[in-house]
Amino acid sequence: MKAIGSLGFIGLGVMGEAMCANLVRKSPLPVTGTDMKREPVERLAAIGLIPADTVAGVAQAADVIFLSLPAGAQVEEVCLGPGGIVSAKGQVHTVVDMSTSPVKLTRELAARMAAYGITFVDAPVARMRQAAKDGTLSIMVGGPPEVFERVRPFLTTMGTDITHCGDVGSGQVVKILNNMVVFMTVNALAEALAIGRAAGVDGGLLFDVMSKGSADSFALRTPGLKSLVPDTFPEQAFPTDYAIKDIRLALELASQAGVGAPAAEHTRQLLEATSKAGYGRAYYPAMIRLIEAAKVQAAP
Repeated sequence: MKAIGSLGFIGLGVMGEAMCANLVRKSPLPVTGTDMKREPVERLAAIGLIPADTVAGVAQAADVIFLSLPAGAQVEEVCLGPGGIVSAKGQVHTVVDMSTSPVKLTRELAARMAAYGITFVDAPVARMRQAAKDGTLSIMVGGPPEVFERVRPFLTTMGTDITHCGDVGSGQVVKILNNMVVFMTVNALAEALAIGRAAGVDGGLLFDVMSKGSADSFALRTPGLKSLVPDTFPEQAFPTDYAIKDIRLALELASQAGVGAPAAEHTRQLLEATSKAGYGRAYYPAMIRLIEAAKVQAAP
């Protein structure tokens, strides 16, 4: 196997900047990075990142490149588009996609990159922005076992739960379904909160009692108690439009497998309505605004 002497990171957004910061601080290898915005590059350069102006600049400097991009289209462009990793003809031999991308595209990219001698694996992440800052993400990896073992030490700089899920694309499957269940659970919590308040019960008390019983969950304790109850949906958290992207990926996967998912479809419709109502950039539990508005409209 080819040696790993240098690392790269492309995509320094809300999650990517924090993830790259942990990689820079904790890895013994030099890290070269870039982003379309210069501000995060400059912030990370202050702690040791080697800044690059372009994707090609990263590809020419790094053996292994980590990606944290908005969607599969950007991943494909960065890998195979003009000025991308392949066209740079650099030294990179492994690409680790930490974005949330379609499973089918992920497997296609792995085959296409292999034709250029580059191994492509998926390693999407779960948990919130604070976990990215703290280096406590859950990371789900799809790829050959030997490649997983080689990149695992670098992934441990960013996460505490690193799971090999199977062949290429398997990490995406697990991540997408994880998010689907979380969104559906938040949908259920929002409905319960709306009903409870309408029946005269304090929302904080309702969720506190639920957290002591069989309804307890991460969704109840985090988006539930910290967002739904105080009715706070900041834009710097996981936005509704991102949730729509992920649940659409889950439904696409369900369709490909011939599995019906009516509950997930209901949550997709609610999220899309939430975005259309002006909450596309707001934290996705803002869906409760539409649930409560429907309650008012339905009242006699």
